[in-house]
Amino acid sequence: MNEAADPGDDVLMLAWASGDVASFERLYARHRGPLYRFLLRQLREPPLADELFQDIWQRVIAARDDWTPDALFRTWLFRIAHNRLADHWRAARHRPPAPADGDERAARQPDPSTPEHELSDFEQRRRLQRAIDRLPDDQRSVVLLRLEQELSLEEIGAVTGVGRETVKSRLRYAMDKLRAELNP
Repeated sequence: MNEAADPGDDVLMLAWASGDVASFERLYARHRGPLYRFLLRQLREPPLADELFQDIWQRVIAARDDWTPDALFRTWLFRIAHNRLADHWRAARHRPPAPADGDERAARQPDPSTPEHELSDFEQRRRLQRAIDRLPDDQRSVVLLRLEQELSLEEIGAVTGVGRETVKSRLRYAMDKLRAELNP
């Protein structure tokens, strides 16, 4: 496709900064899903993810006149999200603990699985999601940015504010933990 048919994010952002509202709508449509999924996976609370999602887009809107195409728009957007999440966790001082009656709640849920379905794709995905949820914040963040957002190591480094080697290290430790947990 040529650039006129599918302009890049930087072209859209510059056009929007010049007053082209349709360019913002295209940017928003292009990035809303991946950004929201990233927030939801980090926060695990849809109302909180909604709040931070809106806050991040408000920050994008506020910064449009000062934006320069020094980095990919997507990297810049996820950097804003990463910083906003860090602000949230810092304000909360800690992650909320699991409910005290969590095991009882889980035991009360009917188990629709049969031996044939126990190794189904759904069950494997659920196990993987739980294992990812148990990773430390910095490792979970790089795993989600790599696997779900398909960012390069350099892009993840730009988003999280650490070097490429630190990203590689966090990703390696996270993958080792996931392998150990999923293949006991």
